[in-house]
Order: sequence, then structure tokens, then C-alpha cells
Amino acid sequence: MHTQNSHNVFYVAYISLIVALGGFLMGFDASVISGVNKFITLEFNLSELELGWAVSSLTLTATLAMMISGPLADKLGRKPVLMIAALLFLISAVLSAFAPNFITLILARMIGGLGVGAALIIAPMYIAEIAPAHLRGRLVSFNQLNIVIGITVAFFSNYLILQWSQEQQAWQQALQFAEHNWRWMLGVEAIPAVLYLVALLFVPESPRWLLLKGEQQKAKNVLLNTASEEAVDAAIVEINQSIHHDKAKAKGAIRDLLNPSLRFVLLIGISIAVLQQITGINAVFFYAPMIFEQSGFGTDASFMQAILVGIINLVFTILAISLIDKIGRKALLIVGVGGIALCMATLAYQFGAATYQLSIEDAQQILVSSPSLQQLPLIGQVFSNDVSFKAALVAQLGADIASQHESSLIAAAINLNQQVVLVGLLGFVACFAVSLGPVMWVLFSELFPNKVRGIAISFVGLINSAISFLVQFIFPWELATLGASTTFALYSLFATLGLMIVIRYLPETKGRSLEELEVELAR
Repeated sequence: MHTQNSHNVFYVAYISLIVALGGFLMGFDASVISGVNKFITLEFNLSELELGWAVSSLTLTATLAMMISGPLADKLGRKPVLMIAALLFLISAVLSAFAPNFITLILARMIGGLGVGAALIIAPMYIAEIAPAHLRGRLVSFNQLNIVIGITVAFFSNYLILQWSQEQQAWQQALQFAEHNWRWMLGVEAIPAVLYLVALLFVPESPRWLLLKGEQQKAKNVLLNTASEEAVDAAIVEINQSIHHDKAKAKGAIRDLLNPSLRFVLLIGISIAVLQQITGINAVFFYAPMIFEQSGFGTDASFMQAILVGIINLVFTILAISLIDKIGRKALLIVGVGGIALCMATLAYQFGAATYQLSIEDAQQILVSSPSLQQLPLIGQVFSNDVSFKAALVAQLGADIASQHESSLIAAAINLNQQVVLVGLLGFVACFAVSLGPVMWVLFSELFPNKVRGIAISFVGLINSAISFLVQFIFPWELATLGASTTFALYSLFATLGLMIVIRYLPETKGRSLEELEVELAR
């Protein structure tokens, strides 16, 4: 019996890991842009809002894909939708690498976004539908784990390509890393996309979906790989009762979400969806090198610190997965969101206290080609915030020179405690990774009744993605207009409000079957 159980657990884990490769591609595709931002800004001469568009356009189409991927998966099955997503990732990677202009790059990013939206919704849904209740939290978290591995690999890959672009070995010159560094950063995603497409051929269809379509024997054959025959028969009876109960009602549609019995779970779902993004996680992931450059780290150091962000994210996601079925979803959220509020408040304070003063020696070193530096009014002047300092750079050097040398000039002029900023940023990422990162998707796969699960997850996922789009789109503008201190203070405020909602309203869902939760929550 023990061997059978071990085999069952191994099979479910193996299938879940393959499906969760969609999470890896999603994480890689989304965060690889962080290394590209600086280079495309110079190559295509982008404004702050155009840069915001380059980063956030992926999320816009991901948002649209979330609208249709749930209903599409209910119609075609979970597996075909995941295979379409893998193909979209592949097309996006190749088109991004060869983009001749800004418009083509945006188009490529948007195609990738369709894959992101589908993978983000369907992968955790599939895993929740194949996993036994006592393992569900951990297995659904595989998807989040793979997202953070994808983010970490993207940061590392960007750093590696940046280093290769500065070296002079024959093979590096032949592959033109120096001339096309950002194109290589975007193009390498084609490799995992092909692997995902092939691996999905070995995955069965979701047993719950098969039962929904009346394929009893096929569903049983899949479930027999996950549990004993008695447990499978009991599970099939329970799932069929739930499906029969749902079929007695009208077909699941968006209007069903307005049903008073779903009001409570829907409000919780929307609150968590908004909270996960409005605290600024994707500003940190998608602009990590830029944020570190604003703190006074040089370009190489900023790319290196971004790898640190990825590693911390990975370590604390693994910690969350080990704890989620032990201490529960709510406890993790309380600890994590409280930590987010504190870390963002620390960053806001540090940037608020920073000053900027550029010496003639530093200016001469950085701006070797600029004559008459002594005449620049900003030399020796003390600026009390980043906004006024950057405005003075543009006014006195011109937008092109200021943009080209901004990170070096900030690093030379800034006076702030870099170690505290680094700890604050890494602390923020750790708190997110142990809470909102994995817990949100686990909750989404548990809160909603079978009948509306596809449409409900698509709906709250859409809201989550829309907030993510806004945060990414306006972040470069926020930094330029409001400054780093105000931007981080806003994130801290949102986290504090979210913490109050979690403490007051969130129910605990650990260790209970989806059918049990449906009876209790959809009153």
C-alpha cells in the first residue's frame, strides 16, 4: 500500500510539474524585459510612458487572455489551451529577438501576453483538479514556484548576456552579443517554449473536465494514477454529484457571478487580486535594474542585484509551499502583507532622506565628451530629491545625454544608505513570495464553486492583471514625476489597507475538499 501511495504522489507531482512549466515561461517572459528596458529606451528613443507601454503591453493581452481562457478551457479542455499557450510563447520569443522597430517589439510582447494569460489561469486550475485535497495547496503552488524560477532564470540570463556583450572572445563576437544584447535576452525564451510544447504531449486531460463531458472511464483511468480505487470511486461520486447539481442550474456564465450566494467569495477574490498587484511587486520585478540604478548602484551591479531579487523570491516561495498546508493560507498572508507594508515604508523613508550632489571630478569622469562642465549650475549644488536632480540633468545636459548617463550620474551624486535600500527591497520580495505570490492562486482554485470556477478565476484574474498593467505602465512615469519616496509610500499604504481586509474577512481553506468549501462559502 505504501508503494502504491508513493507512486500516486510521484505521478501527481510529475504531471503538476510539467503543467507548471507554463508558470516558468510566464515568469521568464514577464521579467526578462527588466534587463532590456535601458537598451530599448536608447535604441528606440522612448519616453517614460512608451517604456511603460513596452513593459506592460504583455500584461494587457494577458488580461484579455484571462477573460477567454477559462471558458475556452471549459469548452476545449485544459490540455489544448495549455498547448496553444506554449506555441504563443515560442512565436513571441522569435519575433521579439528580430523586432526591427518599437511597434514590432510591442506586437511580439502582446503575443507572449496571450500565452501568459492562458498559462496563468489554466495551469493552477488543472493542478487543483487533479490533486488530492491534502496535497492541493502544495501542488498548486508548483505553478507559483515555476513562475519565480522563471523570473530568477530571466534575471540570471540577462546578467550573463550583459557580461558576454562586454567580453571580446571570438564566439561572443561571432554571435554579436555586444550589438544585439537585448535581442538575445528576449530570444532565448524559445528554448523552454519548445520543451513545454513537447512535454505537454505526455500529460492527460483533467479528470474533472472529462467527467463534466461524461467521459467516466477516461476520468477514472486518470484518477487511478493519483489514488487507490476506493478513493477514486468515492471522488468520482462526489464530483459527479457536484456536476449534476450544477447542471440542474443554468449554465455557468458571467452573470452567475452576480448571484447573491457568491457575493462573499467574489469580494474576497477581488480584494486579494487587487492587493497582490497594487503593492508594487511587478514594478520591482520588471524594473529591478532601474530601481537599483536609482539607488546609486551602477549598471553591472544593478543586474547582479536583480539576480539576488530572483533568488530571494525563489527561496521564500519554497518556504511558503512547505508551510501552506501546515499553517494555512490566512496566517501566511497576515505575516507577508504586514512585512510588505513595513519594507515599503522603509524604502519610502530612505529615498525621502536621500540627497544628490555632483562634483566636478565625477562629472568629468562620466561626461568626458562634454566641454565647459564648470559652467553647469548643477555642479556642487545639493538636491533634496531625485525628481529635481533628474530635471536639472535634462535641463542642463539635454534629454539624450542625461538619459545615456543617468545611472552613472545618480550613482556619483546620491547620498543614501544603499544597504538599507537593498535589505528593504529584498525583504519586500521575501514577504511577497511567502504570502501573496503563491497563496492567491491557491485561494482562487479553492474559493469558487465547480460550476463557475472557470469563469470566476478568469474574472478575478482579469482584475489582478488589469491592476498589474496599470502598476507597470505608470511606474517609469511615477519615478520621474512623483519620485521614488512617494511611489514606495503609496505601496506601503495599499499593503496596510489590504492587511486589515485579510485579518477581518478571509476564511481559512486548508485541508478541505472543493465540494466541502462550496457548501460552506457559496451560501
